[in-house]
Amino acid sequence: MPKAKTIAHTMRRAAREAEFAPHDAVIARRIPGSDDVAAEAARQSIRQKYALIQDAIEVATDVDALKTVVDQFGAP
Repeated sequence: MPKAKTIAHTMRRAAREAEFAPHDAVIARRIPGSDDVAAEAARQSIRQKYALIQDAIEVATDVDALKTVVDQFGAP
């Protein structure tokens, strides 16, 4: 199970990074006319979503439960 959880966390991180990408671009470039506040709010929402997923991965007791968690967040 430890190796399976490590793999699930790697998949979670990749999915989180993909969701962050468009918002990171807005924040990093400070594009005039863009809404930095909205981008940061979206990033916070993503952080909260993936914190819950991280917790679900940690409490999974078998591979089937872990697969269910991974399937729910649509890992790449």
